Amino acid sequence: MTTTDLTRTVLPDEKEIAAAMESSRQLAAFLSTKFETQRIELVDETQQREVVELPTFALRLLGEILGELALGNAVKVVPIHAELTTQEGADILNVSRPHLVKLLDEGALPHTKTGRHRRIKLADLMAYKEQRDHASRAAMDELAAQAQELGMGYE
Repeated sequence: MTTTDLTRTVLPDEKEIAAAMESSRQLAAFLSTKFETQRIELVDETQQREVVELPTFALRLLGEILGELALGNAVKVVPIHAELTTQEGADILNVSRPHLVKLLDEGALPHTKTGRHRRIKLADLMAYKEQRDHASRAAMDELAAQAQELGMGYE
């Protein structure tokens, strides 16, 4: 069982935000290639150079992380197989913990129980979130269409 600690959050300072902004721009320009891997050169404080080959996909993820840091947001990388507590799951869904527990008890989300503690796989939680978000978008689209049909100022 892999659990993860989502409670430790450190926000980037102004210098880190500026560095993330610049490196995000540079990385985005560099990643326009179609190659599966990229070679990058790392230089340490003694000017020693090391070439590292990385999957382009990993560098794109790094670009997304830098983009979030550039906005001043904290970022947490969690493996897809991680198991979350009900509080961590509720935080991701932006609902209360009791509401998430109710969803678990109703069978809306698969989970495991260890003693009295429930654990939710991140993959299952994200699938539920995507399904919920899709249903919400569909309902909003339907409401907008009805409002247009009724001439409620959306012309």
